[in-house]
Amino acid sequence: MKNDFTDEEKRGFYKAIYSRRDVRSHFISKPIEDDKLSKILHAAHHAPSVGFSQPWNFILIKDQVTKKKVKESFEEEKKRSSEIVEEPKKSKYLSFKLEGILESPVNLCVTYDPSKFGPFVIGRSSIPEAGLYSVCCAIQNLWLSARTEGVGLGWVSILSNDTLREVLDIPEHVIPVAYLCLGYVDDFAKKPDLETAGWLPRLELKDVVYFEKWNDKENKDNIRSLNDISKKWKLNRKFISKMKSSERLNLLKGWSQAIRRTLIQ
Repeated sequence: MKNDFTDEEKRGFYKAIYSRRDVRSHFISKPIEDDKLSKILHAAHHAPSVGFSQPWNFILIKDQVTKKKVKESFEEEKKRSSEIVEEPKKSKYLSFKLEGILESPVNLCVTYDPSKFGPFVIGRSSIPEAGLYSVCCAIQNLWLSARTEGVGLGWVSILSNDTLREVLDIPEHVIPVAYLCLGYVDDFAKKPDLETAGWLPRLELKDVVYFEKWNDKENKDNIRSLNDISKKWKLNRKFISKMKSSERLNLLKGWSQAIRRTLIQ
């Protein structure tokens, strides 16, 4: 079968992946247009799911009173989690800006409902967690789609699910998986914030790939340098910055088309 993606579309897809950021501190007050928010949610809803169960729901939150209640939970959980971190990392952790709950125009809670379509779902009986993994696929689609539309997204995981259930009236059997902050930003950082801050390093691909069995790093098939891809990406970014504005515009158009075709199939 012939690959029906052009080179420009391929570059667009990888651009979204490599330039995606977990946004906490760059939100601006500009509201997200309804049609753009709809595109992003459609991309999320077209994610793969175990047994085609589509076990996700999306709760859109704009009310500041609700946001403040969620922010209070964040502050409590951050303080509690800091107690298990020793100095000097504790002070560094507490200094980080780790959410944009009040600053972002839209908050979004993504949930997992295991009861959709009844108790039997193809592919979930052996691995019950597959339903949760499906919701994570939807979140990734949502994240990449938001990036291609110039919308920042931050995942706030320092929260109490019990608080989310109470504040958002989520039924007991439904699991809150992610609390997301969405909005336009003044800039997408060159690197993830925690990498820039020196909290943790970016691992090399060769350090996370095994061959045939766990922890076997011997490259028996002599696969060409696993790090070549990331090197080429850096070169492409430099190349793009030197393009004429008209060439860059055409390339960006191809990128946008590629992401939409990939996410909404």
